[in-house]
Amino acid sequence: MTRTDLGMPAFPEAAREAVRDGVLRANLRHATHTIRDKRARAVAELADWDRLRAAGKAVKDHTLRHLDRYPLRLEAAVTAAGGTVHWAVDADEANRIVTELVRATGEREVVKVKSMATQEIGLNEALEAAGIAAYETDLAELIVQLGRDRPSHILVPAIHRNRAEIRDIFRAEMGRWGRPAPDPLGDDPRELAEAARLHLREKFLRAKVAVSGANFMVAETGTMVVLESEGNGRMCLTLPETLISVVGIEKVVPTFRDLEIFLQTLPRSSTAERMNPYTTMWTGLGPSRGADGDGPSAFHLVLLDNGRTDTLADETGRQALRCIRCSACLNVCPVYERAGGHAYGSVYPGPIGAVLSPQLRGTGSAIDASLPYASTLCGACYDVCPVAIDIPEILVHLRERVAQGGPVTRHGIRVRIRPAHGHTAERAAVRAARLLLDRPGALRAGERLLARARRLAPRRLPGPGRAWTDTRELPSVPAESFRDWWTRERGTPQ
Repeated sequence: MTRTDLGMPAFPEAAREAVRDGVLRANLRHATHTIRDKRARAVAELADWDRLRAAGKAVKDHTLRHLDRYPLRLEAAVTAAGGTVHWAVDADEANRIVTELVRATGEREVVKVKSMATQEIGLNEALEAAGIAAYETDLAELIVQLGRDRPSHILVPAIHRNRAEIRDIFRAEMGRWGRPAPDPLGDDPRELAEAARLHLREKFLRAKVAVSGANFMVAETGTMVVLESEGNGRMCLTLPETLISVVGIEKVVPTFRDLEIFLQTLPRSSTAERMNPYTTMWTGLGPSRGADGDGPSAFHLVLLDNGRTDTLADETGRQALRCIRCSACLNVCPVYERAGGHAYGSVYPGPIGAVLSPQLRGTGSAIDASLPYASTLCGACYDVCPVAIDIPEILVHLRERVAQGGPVTRHGIRVRIRPAHGHTAERAAVRAARLLLDRPGALRAGERLLARARRLAPRRLPGPGRAWTDTRELPSVPAESFRDWWTRERGTPQ
């Protein structure tokens, strides 16, 4: 959610370019189908999956209802364990806090664990402007960074790249960032992983400061939890002397016992694994550093708002804050599969991005006003969500906000926004439908007239409807309305 992303065109224009890229579509189709098939098998192993899903939803909803309480408990627990808590109302404040903390150490480089929150606030760019180099250590994030690219998937940020492209990026760019890629380097996954391992190892051993996010924060104990699959996170969380974690306030859970739910649902929904390969938990500082000590000697937690409390004020939209960033909704979405993640103009792509980004950022830009329409409303995203976020419901809710305007909360203040530009015809159609549906006699007459004139129905719609029928066939008009069929078959009117 950087300033660059906000300058992107609306989703329809960005997606139109993406669907013309045959390589991109092939990469996405192969990856998403593989991941979702494996996930379906992993979830089917649990007879109580529906109960786990309901339990996760309940824990998240309870936490959101009391989000004025649990972050304060978390702060007290982290402080008691030797950590320091900072509060950031927006991206600028969070970036300033992290930059000042790194400067205070005297270091000019940091290693990073994969973090959606730091991408959301544009931390890497802010550190670079301050003369501090930030090195991504997750393999996919490393590919994105070396390629001067942007993430396109929550779980697999480089999902839009194939092996040959990754090989070329490593060959061309690794030497500029540190240890060069081995020569020769092929596109075998083992060779690529080994090149990344050698490149990153020297950074792990040299770095004194690390920056991370967290999957969960436990208010009861002050414990941070990071789930990852490669081991790079474990290196970043234990080797450096100073650890700075930037985490959204919605990631808090009340008790340590609550983790038993999410440590079952998150791995299966994201990587289709029964258990995450690396689950790192830490509470405050590590043991005293020395010959046998590990863990940071200084721990800072930056609690990030950046639009989250505004989202919380929306009774329908707040359920998006339940998201545990598993990416299951992306892997089943037919729109994401064809358009890719970059078209969403946000570090949160796919269905969850279509409902989360317009709430965190508002709907004032062309890209954010278009995101609620980046969906077929098929409901597949809701079916796979491990915390039962009703994404189609939020999409319809946000479409109404975009088209009609109305009251919203911005920076903690209740304001009324105007309808977005370009929705005059939509508002007129809704008003006409309301008038017609409120008058049963007029509706019945219109249905009969349409049935009798069905042979005159056009194959394509004129005006604004032309774009819809450019890629779809217009449904044929039935010979009679359902109301008339019911009366004829059952002998009684509805």
